[in-house]
Amino acid sequence: MTVKVAVIYYSATGAAHTLAQAVADGAASTGADVRLRRVAELAQDSAIDQNPRWRRHADATASIAQASLDDLVWADAFAFGTPTRFGTPAAQLKQFLDQTGGLWRDGVLADKPVTAFTSAFNRHGGSEATILSLGNVFYHWGSLIVPPGFTDPAVDAAGGNPYGTSFVTGPTGTDLDAQALDAARYQGRRLARTTIRLRGNAPNNEGEALAGMTAEAAIRTGRTS
Repeated sequence: MTVKVAVIYYSATGAAHTLAQAVADGAASTGADVRLRRVAELAQDSAIDQNPRWRRHADATASIAQASLDDLVWADAFAFGTPTRFGTPAAQLKQFLDQTGGLWRDGVLADKPVTAFTSAFNRHGGSEATILSLGNVFYHWGSLIVPPGFTDPAVDAAGGNPYGTSFVTGPTGTDLDAQALDAARYQGRRLARTTIRLRGNAPNNEGEALAGMTAEAAIRTGRTS
């Protein structure tokens, strides 16, 4: 069974964009039909031009289609990504989400699986708070939140964020490491596989993933007797 996954994100300087690509790749690896979409930029050009990395990324990704509400109607599942802004989603993504009132009212978003991922400047820059903040939107929609949890060794290797993949860029805008990208790809696969199962046509493969967890991860997540 083919399911449809919309990966919708905002990224200023590229980290959330790279994570979004990895999530999309992970979902596509299950056979899912995937749309990668960026939300509209709200900042003025004068602000973007003050940060060379922001300007370079904006120019490099201008060809990626902008997200629309039609993408939410089309999709069987969603993945949302954003950098942290004081422990909350970026205004650009929030503005897109604020347009979904009509879809919410009509029940279009209910019962669809959803997951979230983020990036932050500092290690304690609000990654978990940002993902939890997005969860408040999903609760109102009636969507089914699909966190990565500690269900695969990739999550632990990337720093152990069970809420969603996150990455700390630091002041130099460090490129994402292999562990973070592996975790993002796993999160995309998990979202797509969960959606397939909910639509009634696939076995649960997480047992194999759990079997590969390290003893340390298994103890921490309470998966030993």
